[in-house]
Amino acid sequence: MRVDPYYVSNLVTSLDQTQSTEQQLTGELSSGVRVNSLSQDPVASGENVLLLNQIQRDDSFTQSASLVQGQLQVADSALGSVVSQLTQAVSLATGANNGTLNSSQLKAISNQLAGIRDDVTSLANTSYQGQYIFAGSQTSTAPFTTSNLTTPATTAYNGDSNVNLLHTPDGQTIQLNLPGDQIFTASGTNSVFGALNKLVADYATGASGGTSAVDTEALNAALNYVSQQRVTLDNSLTRLTATSDAITSEKMQLTTAQTNLMQADLPQISTQLSLAETQQTALEDVISQLGSGSLFQKL
Repeated sequence: MRVDPYYVSNLVTSLDQTQSTEQQLTGELSSGVRVNSLSQDPVASGENVLLLNQIQRDDSFTQSASLVQGQLQVADSALGSVVSQLTQAVSLATGANNGTLNSSQLKAISNQLAGIRDDVTSLANTSYQGQYIFAGSQTSTAPFTTSNLTTPATTAYNGDSNVNLLHTPDGQTIQLNLPGDQIFTASGTNSVFGALNKLVADYATGASGGTSAVDTEALNAALNYVSQQRVTLDNSLTRLTATSDAITSEKMQLTTAQTNLMQADLPQISTQLSLAETQQTALEDVISQLGSGSLFQKL
């Protein structure tokens, strides 16, 4: 009878392989992950890296979107308050121009308009998380200051005209701000502070003249212009919300795909582990029996 001279060596090798398999299966069973190294499944490992990169990209966007969404909401609220203030100012100026008010009443309206101007200045200097939102990219400096050293007073813009954009994962861009000079000190009849400062000066003398009617029309035009500018922020907020929702949904799908790719099949692993343990016991029994006598005695 012919006997394999490597019989014992092969048994030991099989036992080592079985023990190694047991260790792997035990690790998968305890961690719930079926791929712990590139060598176990190169294809799955590569797909997992791609999925994780996509998930991280989506995470980064949603975090940024959450921050700028708050900024857009604050900006929109501030402009809404500006519209309310300017509507009141137009009403005051229109009443002052009807020729029925006396000098004291006109001076009182001038003071009211100055108060509205100061309120609008405060709104134009709105900050969010320590940054001025209507200063362009100069977010550390209050964008508007008013000097009463001239008649009419002069409101200066200290920011810049830079527009900040957010790039979405699908390659789109969303406008995140409106520079203050675009909203409050636009050229022509659209200058909010230009019209307000002129109206304050118009009625400060206690008399309404021809310029007050023109300046009231300019303020009304500026009011309409601010309302139009506000639409830009509303559109950005709508787009940002829709994109954030879509990216959040995509992230959930990617996470599910990544989990399915890497997650261990626990029932199957339990069965495989049980078979490996049975095989180990059998191999150990054979080796033990071989150790108690010669191979030829066992044949």
